[in-house]
Amino acid sequence: MNFIKTIVAAGLVAASTSAFAADITGAGATFPFPVYSKWADAYKKETGNGLNYQSIGSGAGIKQIQAKTVTFGATDAPLKAEALEKDGLVQWPMVMGAIVPVVNLEGIKSGELVLSGEVLGDIYLGKIKKWDDAAIAKLNPKLKLPSDAITVVRRSDGSGTTFNFTDYLSKSNAEWKAKVGSGTAVEWPTGVGAKGNEGVAGNIGQTKNAIGYVEYAYAKQNKLTYAAMTNKAGKTVQPTVASFQAAAANADWEKAPGYYVILTDQPGEGSWPITAATFILMHKSATDKAAAQEAIKFFKWSFEKGGKMAEELDYIPMPDSVVKLIEKTWTAEIKS
Repeated sequence: MNFIKTIVAAGLVAASTSAFAADITGAGATFPFPVYSKWADAYKKETGNGLNYQSIGSGAGIKQIQAKTVTFGATDAPLKAEALEKDGLVQWPMVMGAIVPVVNLEGIKSGELVLSGEVLGDIYLGKIKKWDDAAIAKLNPKLKLPSDAITVVRRSDGSGTTFNFTDYLSKSNAEWKAKVGSGTAVEWPTGVGAKGNEGVAGNIGQTKNAIGYVEYAYAKQNKLTYAAMTNKAGKTVQPTVASFQAAAANADWEKAPGYYVILTDQPGEGSWPITAATFILMHKSATDKAAAQEAIKFFKWSFEKGGKMAEELDYIPMPDSVVKLIEKTWTAEIKS
């Protein structure tokens, strides 16, 4: 859990030492928290201006921006155009990343265990109860799987990570789609709940024979064992920047109202199947216009100077063509 403590500390330092800290506030998705914290720390050092971002989950972030208690909200579950219009909100993608299944299995290293969307869905439905189940063994003929019971870990809070994970399960497992479906919060058939990507990562690290799902940076920095996946093309892929980029390559941001794009289960032999974007929400007409202007400066700086930092944490920066579209959106829709 050291990684989590470190990034929380970085965020708090940036927040507590800035003249703008009380003004520029954001809340929401835990999925991008590692990169937002890294950006905030670097931005503070360069400009003297801080950022206070609360990693509380997409559902809570949406509620806070709707209530106008923060300068911006952050969500991995994008709002549709009608919802944006209703609340007078502007939405855009900030960065892309990926969700990975993580396990705590003795003797198994990262990338050795192979899972499919069908099998993952059956595990989360409670149909597959043991690690040596025939469906898992068929995907892993060379692995020695324990006959122990699987401890299923899932999010307990409203979560964009859950939205993308359950969206993927709905696309790849018909029974999951029929019985559970997708959303930021669902009626889980089984599992132990944990709050945030942080909570799931911590729970998996401490629980033998557990399985969960987290944003890749949390898996990597917490040294969790991640699984490989079979994708839509039937190929086994590892979670890498290249496989995330392959999935993101199909996104048509220009034609999507409110940039509403879901990147799960994309075609392509090299595509990672649970890739996702994370989004920012701001009011078209902010109550505190000075804070809104400062937030836009931070986002502009992040697009211009934060790409390498994002890649170091295995996120995918938005393409330059999309950034130009987003900057036009700011000019056209956010009143200063």
